[in-house]
Amino acid sequence: MAIQLTRVEEFALITLNRPEALNALSLGLLRDLGRAFDEVAGSDARALLITGAGPKSFCAGADIKELLGLSLSQNKRNAEFGQATFARLDRFPIPSIAIINGYAFGGGLELATACTFRIATRNAKMGTPEIKLGLIPGYGGTQRLPRLIGEGRALELVMSGRTVDADEALRIGLVNRLIEGDPVAQGVAYAREFSAYSLPVLGFARDAVKRALDTPLNEGLRIEADLSTLAYQTRDAAEGMTAFSEKRKPKFIDG
Repeated sequence: MAIQLTRVEEFALITLNRPEALNALSLGLLRDLGRAFDEVAGSDARALLITGAGPKSFCAGADIKELLGLSLSQNKRNAEFGQATFARLDRFPIPSIAIINGYAFGGGLELATACTFRIATRNAKMGTPEIKLGLIPGYGGTQRLPRLIGEGRALELVMSGRTVDADEALRIGLVNRLIEGDPVAQGVAYAREFSAYSLPVLGFARDAVKRALDTPLNEGLRIEADLSTLAYQTRDAAEGMTAFSEKRKPKFIDG
């Protein structure tokens, strides 16, 4: 299988499993990824972790051999299919974390940027090298990179195709944290920093922040007020405020 879906305690773990091809994104792998997303979304997992098999690569990008000789309509369908698959992470009911263990190039970086968070090992290398093949990113890279690292830096990476190491990725905001030791264990530890909170309220927080990037300030403030009001109506908000008053730890029920 090109995808392995397992469980690590309360978290779902998707492993891209083509180490012989540095976990490159074949069309079959993309289809398997979509099916794995369906299974995780219907489960009781509190976060989704995504990593690559082996120590060398998270995902080295699209499988270029599959893209040779395609018609214009086939290329467009493939781009739209990849975009739709990754866009599901934007709307995913639980937070997602890309554990970048090694190379994350092209479509691999696009997958990582579609996740809620990104953590990376010290040997991680990232970039959008499509320009070197006479191409541009097609699975959302030109849209998500500017939102993460700003227009100027995104243009530089996309138009030069240069590689970013882990330290630079952290400095420019491409990743949230660098990790040492076992990548999956570090991913679990990172997820635990927020997974004990109310999942519906975490969703409100994520929606408010993401929508801030696409709306004027006055509209964003209206959205924040609406989502904040919805949060106040949850049983978890009542529990959280009561627990604070009683000086005890809250017991959230995701309701």
